[in-house]
Amino acid sequence: MASAAGYEFPPIPVSWLTRDLLLFSTSIGLTASNGLHFLYELHPNFQPFPTYPIILSFKHTDQEVVDFYARTSSSEAIPGVPKLDPRRIVDGQRKISILKQIPKTSQGKEWELRGKVIGVYDKGKAGTVTEVEHRLVEKATGEVYAVIVSSSFAVGQGGWGGPKGPKTINFPPPRDRAPDATYTFQTTTDQALLYRLNGDYNPLHADPTIGPKMGFKGAILHGLCTWNITAQGVLGTFGGNDGQRLKSFQARFASPVMPGDKLVVEMWKTGKVEEGAEEVLFETKVEGRVVLSNGRALIAREAGGAKL
Repeated sequence: MASAAGYEFPPIPVSWLTRDLLLFSTSIGLTASNGLHFLYELHPNFQPFPTYPIILSFKHTDQEVVDFYARTSSSEAIPGVPKLDPRRIVDGQRKISILKQIPKTSQGKEWELRGKVIGVYDKGKAGTVTEVEHRLVEKATGEVYAVIVSSSFAVGQGGWGGPKGPKTINFPPPRDRAPDATYTFQTTTDQALLYRLNGDYNPLHADPTIGPKMGFKGAILHGLCTWNITAQGVLGTFGGNDGQRLKSFQARFASPVMPGDKLVVEMWKTGKVEEGAEEVLFETKVEGRVVLSNGRALIAREAGGAKL
């Protein structure tokens, strides 16, 4: 099992067009009133929404729909870890650290995701947790634009004798005071069908017959759709909607969201500053139920781009 941690996957070539950036921004709820500079390529301050790289591990270089299960089933095996059924794997947590803003298109340069295993942890009958780091790299220079840490949970696929893993680091919001700000977003019943066009074609988010087999009410919303909608709410509230101010964003997927649910994001400024960026803790809820927990963002105090 020692060979799992640190194991490097073959690099994944990735690409995107300006059109992909526009679609992504639309799919996470940005509008002309709160984010035209993310939606209109001729805007004088046009910029990619900063969390866009999170989708590239699904999209690769695709401009066409792909078979999600075939791709995940054929993915590189991790040494010392049993083969896990992708049909019973759900997102655990995602974190992105943004080192440099990506260009509005990948054309003219070669880009790749360089991935390695942080660890694979056996949680017994409950399942298996896999933590992976991906770096978005401009191949010719080796420059890293974003670092993405992902954890996934293979439901009921534990008990194979692996390590239990370290204690997770938690960022609970203050319980002794009300949120400093609240952002609400009404998802549509077709939200998942729009978001999946970014490149995440998991049938769980489109086929209403799959969810009930996993204990859900139907086709659920992508956890990363909720995650990204929350990101634009946090950035709009505390970052002046300047994408260059978002330095880090993370959250844990606590419970499923159905298309059509109303998201309520509660945010707290803690007063902590890390390398010139202020810490914001948050939770996202649906009817009082927490759907994103362990939420933490770092937002630079000074704007990184032109005045919006």
